[in-house]
This record gives sequence, C-alpha cells and structure tokens, in this order.
Amino acid sequence: MRDVLARRLSGVGEMERDGLGNLCCRAPGGSERPRVGLAAHMDEIGLTVTDVTDDGFLRFLPLGGWWEQVMLAQRVTVHSRTGVLDGVVGSKPPHLLSTDERRKIVEKKAMFIDIGAGSRREAEEWGVRPGDAVVPVCPFVPLHNPDLVMAKALDDRAGCAVLLEVLRRLAEVPHPNAVYGLATVQEEVGLRGAEGAARSWPLDVAFALDVGIAGDTPGVSRDEARGRLGAGPSLCVVDASLVPNPRLRDFVADVAAEEGIAVQWEAMPGGGTDAGRLQFAGHGVPSLYVGFPTRYIHSAASVIHLGDLEATVDLLVAVIRRLDAAAMEQIRP
Repeated sequence: MRDVLARRLSGVGEMERDGLGNLCCRAPGGSERPRVGLAAHMDEIGLTVTDVTDDGFLRFLPLGGWWEQVMLAQRVTVHSRTGVLDGVVGSKPPHLLSTDERRKIVEKKAMFIDIGAGSRREAEEWGVRPGDAVVPVCPFVPLHNPDLVMAKALDDRAGCAVLLEVLRRLAEVPHPNAVYGLATVQEEVGLRGAEGAARSWPLDVAFALDVGIAGDTPGVSRDEARGRLGAGPSLCVVDASLVPNPRLRDFVADVAAEEGIAVQWEAMPGGGTDAGRLQFAGHGVPSLYVGFPTRYIHSAASVIHLGDLEATVDLLVAVIRRLDAAAMEQIRP
C-alpha cells in the first residue's frame, strides 16, 4: 500500500517516511501554517501465524477486531518468507458437534489454517514460520449497481483513496496552509501509527478519513446506526477514542452547507480512528473524524458507495481552502 501511494503521489508533494512505517506527503500551500493533517490508515485486519502443528496446520491470532462468525471457511493467503500460499480457515465439522455445541460461536482458539501441508516439516520447507501475515481473500468488484463496490480492506483503502484524491486536487488549486497527507500503519491494533506520525510531523489541526457504520441493512435500527450508503460523508460527534473539537465540527458542517454537500451525523460508542491519537500531539490538536458509511466492516468483504467518497473529497477540498490562520483562531479553544 505504501509503495502504491508513494508512486501515485509522486510530484504532488514532498514525500517522507518515519521509522514506524508511516508515509507523509506534504503539499505546500500559501503559508506554512496552519499545518493541516489528513490521516488514512494503510493496514487492514488480518491474522498472524503463531504455531505450526505436527500435522502441518497453522495456529493463529487476529490482528485487529475480528468477529469469530465471519472467520470460518474464509479463504486466506499466507505470506511466508519464500512466497504466498493459499489456505482456508478450518474448524471441527458441525457433524461432529453436539446440539449444544452447534448453538455456540466457534472460538478463534478452536480454528486453524489449512494450507495443504502434510507435516510441520513440509510447512516449514514452504517458508512458513510464526509471525507470518495472513490476509483474507476478496477481489475488488463493482456490484450490479456500479455505484456500489465490494472488496476486502475498504477499511481503510477507501480512506487512502480519498486522501490520494484530495492531495491531487489541492495540487491544482490555491490553499492558505500546508497540508500533511498521512498514510498510517497499525491503526487496527490500537491507533499506534497515528501516535508516531503526530510526533514525526507536528500538526495544528487534523482529520481522520475512515469508514463509518452503515445502518441500512436488515436488523439494524436507526437508533443503532444512522448512516446510509449514497447519502454523503458522515461527521462523527463521538466515538470511543474522540470527542471532537465542536468548533471544528461546526466549521466543517457549515462549509458542507455552503457547498451544498449533504452530510450525515454519526455516533459510534465502540471503536475509534487515528483522530483519537492525533489529538494528543504537541499542545493538543483540534481533530475530527470524517467517514463514509460502509457495510460489513471488519469482515473479509465490505460494500461502499463511490458517490460518498467523491462527496468526501469535495468537502475536504472545500474545507482546506477555507482553513486559514483566521479560521484556526476561531477553532482553537
């Protein structure tokens, strides 16, 4: 992901990397301040090999928040030191379970990965060892409605796409600040990359670009999740990592109204984004999470509306073009 972004951002701004693996593209504007951060994370939920059994099956632990019910029978690729191996997440067949056992969720510790190896020695000869990354398989495909696309890792490849397009558009228009496009690592395991990025590239204001919870599927009430695909970007009023600066929130909402861009309001009691760590940098950074409703996040296949991404790009470009020193004086407490 980092190589793809670096290649596509070539010529847009100055490129830097830090020791943790974060990538920063600095897009200069009309002034050195304010320093505006846009953060999208490159990592995705996955698994890591912890052991190889004597029979050649792989034990694993999750990287990020997996729900057991979406893991069983999932196709995966194991990235060993000698190549990529196909595999599947297996468990004890239901035919061998008691009636009570069938009613229970199969726990991760009872699962394994089958790569077709017949022994520990064979798996090791194929390059497998503890610590190898395991990635779910789901190709990117447009659905029959071409505005909707399905793929793995839209959390947060969709945010990376928005980040890329915002920086490319800002390169063509004047803006009164310096924009720092941050492609971060290890968001799914505790927002770790954003914490390092905030130390490497000090900011005055920050936006996290990440997926939101779509509430437009059967079984989800509007009280649980209000986001609808195709209804525009979402502004989050609170999540488990961030209570946003209210003046920054209102500034973005006002710009959306001026530009005629519909926004949705989101509250997410569980989970967080890079904004939850960016806010703690330096003397404190006014921060906001801007999202786009996404179905089935933290599974191997998610669905998103391309129009929501386009509207998010339009909104962020309009916000940044208005975000000058005078605006920051009104935003900062």
